[in-house]
Amino acid sequence: MHENYSRVEEVKVSSDRSFGVVFLFMFLALGLWLVSGGHTKGWIFLVLSIGLFLVILRRPSVLSPLNLAWFRFGLFLGRLVNPIILGVIFFLVITPIAVIRRLLGKDSLHLKFKPKLKSYWIDRNPIGSKPSSMTRQF
Repeated sequence: MHENYSRVEEVKVSSDRSFGVVFLFMFLALGLWLVSGGHTKGWIFLVLSIGLFLVILRRPSVLSPLNLAWFRFGLFLGRLVNPIILGVIFFLVITPIAVIRRLLGKDSLHLKFKPKLKSYWIDRNPIGSKPSSMTRQF
């Protein structure tokens, strides 16, 4: 095989500051939502967001290990969830459609063998577009 399925990809991790800003807004929104609902635990998230804001301003490099861990967790989730979702879509959507079409005798790709045919060539009527229409493709 000439394909390489090793999945070694060069992926760039986001900056520590942008990672911190995302979690800052997440903690801030969660804290405000909980405090507005009367939960006292919301203050913990508000204090965390203030602390995170100070870290982002002073030394965002402190967030580097968390950023890398979050990035690797995202890659792991992608490798785990993508095959599951694609499998579910294939077996719950594509396969039933194929079974129904076969039961109805459909052959959209014209794969059935027809010994009486001289040629499997499909004539186009009307014949395609004029060659001059292909001058400005892009």
